[in-house]
Amino acid sequence: MSENDRLGSYVETGKEFTRDMRYIATRITEDGRDGFPVEPDRYRLVAARACPWANRAVIVRRLLGLEDAISLGLCGPVHDARSWTFDLDPGGVDPVLGIPRLQDAYFARFPEYDRGITVPAVVDVPTGQVVTNDFPQMTIDFSSEWRAHHRPGAPDLYPESHRDEIDEVMELVFRDVNNGVYRCGFAGSQESYDKAYARLFDRLDWLESRLAGQRFLVGETITEADVRLFTTLIRFDAVYHGHFKCNEKKLTEYPALWAYTRDLYQTPGFGDTIDFGQIKDHYYIVHTDINPTKIVPQGPALHSLSTAHHREELGGRPFGDGTAPPPVRPDETPPAVT
Repeated sequence: MSENDRLGSYVETGKEFTRDMRYIATRITEDGRDGFPVEPDRYRLVAARACPWANRAVIVRRLLGLEDAISLGLCGPVHDARSWTFDLDPGGVDPVLGIPRLQDAYFARFPEYDRGITVPAVVDVPTGQVVTNDFPQMTIDFSSEWRAHHRPGAPDLYPESHRDEIDEVMELVFRDVNNGVYRCGFAGSQESYDKAYARLFDRLDWLESRLAGQRFLVGETITEADVRLFTTLIRFDAVYHGHFKCNEKKLTEYPALWAYTRDLYQTPGFGDTIDFGQIKDHYYIVHTDINPTKIVPQGPALHSLSTAHHREELGGRPFGDGTAPPPVRPDETPPAVT
């Protein structure tokens, strides 16, 4: 078996990258209409610090204070073509679910499941079955369906008064930035790469202009839109600029976007979910058709993430009428940036 067969292939020669968005649409709701009612201590969020889509769910869970209601299982950064694995845990087995591979939870519910075994995923602990891996809906439901279990002072990340604008901004950011970096990195032709590259940097220029005069993407507070943009921006210089050939500019060359990223990184709930070691290991080791040597770069230097950003001068209240989350739990704390 070749290295690409073992770890998976991500580039299809001659074609543009198209993300398979056919996720498990089951929802966990207050009324339990899909068969999975909101119930504390019943579900486990399986994530990976390497993955930007999973990072969203980890951030939202922390901002809303759902740690006591939804437990967290973390996969390691390096997986094979079959599945994300629990190699960070003793014996390589998740201590709550008792499984070595996330695919075991998928197959427990869908024995013939033939799509990607993705994170984030929410697993029903009593049955060991995956409930959903629909990452865009998952975090919205954390905000809307799990309200009874939010911490006191939890922010409203999806306020009704701004939902239309939030949805519009999130769609543009997903298409051109969140997924745009992958459309560059996994492009199978020069034409598809050039198209994705142009859309990515046109959108970054648009975001730079938008954020030059306002602290957050929509309104005066942090919303779901900021969470979704942050998880791509925080990875930009470390992996997307070089590994995915998104190299017109570094993030540090955008004054507003770089300050915005530092602002969020220094906000409780954001930077304290980031593990740059795992992020770099994932991209540079797993994507062997892009980086066949699996050499992980030492840089870039990241200490400047903690420098003053001065974004408070634009006004705004990060948590609105709410409060910052308490310090991250010791067993969920990633290594400090050096």
